[in-house]
Amino acid sequence: MRNLIRALIAALSLATLPVVSDAGVFVGVSVNIAPPELPVYVQPPCPAAGYIWIPGYWAWADEDYYWVPGTWALAPAVGLLWTPGYWGWESGVYVWNGGYWGRHVGFYGGVNYGFGYFGDGYEGGRWRGDRFYYNRSVTNITNTNITNVYNTTVVNNVTANRVSFNGGSGGVAARPNAVQLAAQREHHVEFTPGQRLHEQKARGDNSLRASVNGGRPPIAATQKPAVFSGHGVVAAHGASAAGPRAPAQATNRSDRPSQAQRPAMTNRAAGPQTDRRRRHSARR
Repeated sequence: MRNLIRALIAALSLATLPVVSDAGVFVGVSVNIAPPELPVYVQPPCPAAGYIWIPGYWAWADEDYYWVPGTWALAPAVGLLWTPGYWGWESGVYVWNGGYWGRHVGFYGGVNYGFGYFGDGYEGGRWRGDRFYYNRSVTNITNTNITNVYNTTVVNNVTANRVSFNGGSGGVAARPNAVQLAAQREHHVEFTPGQRLHEQKARGDNSLRASVNGGRPPIAATQKPAVFSGHGVVAAHGASAAGPRAPAQATNRSDRPSQAQRPAMTNRAAGPQTDRRRRHSARR
């Protein structure tokens, strides 16, 4: 009876949440310049039980990529997991496929964001009833009083690289399998308010722009959403506070136009583009 009550509460909570899509992933901005490589950084410790890791990603606004730091966030309902967003090469442009909350982790381009998101599924933790358990072999729960843990060694079969997009020249050559396609058709839930604020704050921070940090953001990850200073904030390896640098994009590749070419940008979905994207980070 107790488990039945918990299941009913979880179902009712999910039914009242804002829905992104019941039939597929959200598709948003498209750009004709490839996103930079994923920065390398250390995952900050989980702040408390119940938080789930949201890997960082390159978003697009104001004719430039900007880094949205990885962070820990509370799921909007019991049982939900995060599917990161990803950039995919499609019809001559890089298209952003937004992330979402759902019962299962769907396809995120095969991009290796690290920290349990190794290109397929999530190995950093799982739900058991109404509690989230953390895999200590993948997740940083040091200095945190969390007892709901387990140890499972994860064999990362994805080639260790920092490629941040799927398809095209130099992109990850991955396609969704039957399980991932089924997950895409499930009930999806959009950003939490904390995640939305986190992305908006990243967009307003000039130091997170690729044209300024050269692909090595000084704020690579944060312990809590939208907290960009103080304890729990980590920089990418090699990050520098020096003046503006050229974007970390190879200009001699056939799928990456010169910087002089103005990116073609379209928003193929309703609503503000800053509310509709998600993705990227990696521990090597």
